[in-house]
Amino acid sequence: MPEAAVARPGPEMATLFHALSEPTRLEILTHLESGEHRVRDLVEHLGLAQSTVSKHLACLRDCGLVGVRPEGRSSWFFLAAPALLADLLGATDAFVRGTGIGPSLRTHHDAPDPTLERSA
Repeated sequence: MPEAAVARPGPEMATLFHALSEPTRLEILTHLESGEHRVRDLVEHLGLAQSTVSKHLACLRDCGLVGVRPEGRSSWFFLAAPALLADLLGATDAFVRGTGIGPSLRTHHDAPDPTLERSA
């Protein structure tokens, strides 16, 4: 039985995964599943500064995960492809569960860098 073809990673895929790697951006995407929201709605819900929310929305918009609809002086943000995003997040959940381990970057962040060690 042939194995499923795996898409060849490229810069677009890396950009998408970078956008999805930030917990706040994932929370914004989850919140937008319920429908369109203004920045001020997201600020209130997340308890973050307006500039922080705007920065994350710009990242999500730049990589095509979020769209924006102007209305008067407000901008309404929405999921650009809700069904595809749900599929991606569902596949990610299945991958995490299927491996039997909890992925962690802790070992990468906490490991001492041998090139930075000083001689005693």
